[in-house]
Amino acid sequence: MDFRYIFLALCIQYTTGMITELLPPKTGLAFPALCALRPHWTDEAALVRQVDDVLRPAGYRIVGAFDDADERRPLAVAGFRVGHSLAWGHYIHVSDLSTLPAGRGRGFAPQLLDWVKTEAKRIGCDGLHLDSGVSATRKAAHRVYFNAGYEISAHHFMQSLN
Repeated sequence: MDFRYIFLALCIQYTTGMITELLPPKTGLAFPALCALRPHWTDEAALVRQVDDVLRPAGYRIVGAFDDADERRPLAVAGFRVGHSLAWGHYIHVSDLSTLPAGRGRGFAPQLLDWVKTEAKRIGCDGLHLDSGVSATRKAAHRVYFNAGYEISAHHFMQSLN
């Protein structure tokens, strides 16, 4: 078996694409990818209002990974916020990292995480944080996070009030 051809095939499949920050009025471009992770958001206008009017003033930002062949909508997005805390200092927390099915396995999520890491360094953050669900369906996502250098450092506890 010639491993050079396997390596070449993997390199071709790993799309470089273009990563850009989605600022208003382009927030809606993130809607399909965000809904792949957050399916309870069914109204694009409502999601845009939530992001632009509530989340952005608290430091939330969105970057999108676009396929070189189609720059109309990102195939993957990362939503994150910049913050400060006593425990973490100056940090970025990745709240939403989602890839549409057509973009999965093409390297968009690692590229987005790398973009966020570069931004965190640029603005002088002390660290990066990311929470992820623990169901069996999240194993592929967890591999992406481990491969990007993330480690499990805490348990996240929550209590629903509804």
